[in-house]
Amino acid sequence: MVRIVSTDAEGGARLDYEAKREQCHSRGVVQGGFISGWIDAAMTHAAMAKNGPGIVPMTLELKVSFFAPTRPGLEIAEAWLERHGKRTRFYEGHLKDANGTVLAKATSTIRLADMVRAIEASKQATGSKTA
Repeated sequence: MVRIVSTDAEGGARLDYEAKREQCHSRGVVQGGFISGWIDAAMTHAAMAKNGPGIVPMTLELKVSFFAPTRPGLEIAEAWLERHGKRTRFYEGHLKDANGTVLAKATSTIRLADMVRAIEASKQATGSKTA
């Protein structure tokens, strides 16, 4: 990630990435796992901005549709809250190139977990004294 450009309390975020040649699989096209991760990170930052530091946004489902090849250079991941329930939120996002062309879109179902409980569960699962 190059930088977090913005987050807002309404549940939005924009992150800038610099796609590198090393992230390409063939003919200079960025591998889809990086693209998925970038949009997922934007949706997670949007969830944290909306719900505060005491939560851990956990992705339950992620669906990504690819519309055009992503090439090395500046890429912009934007995300926003689409709908919310008591503990489950639905986010959407996309990845655009520097010219504003939408390269991929994603939807995510995110469950909000209490930070303290998530840390304790992680410790128990790993047998660790620190998380």
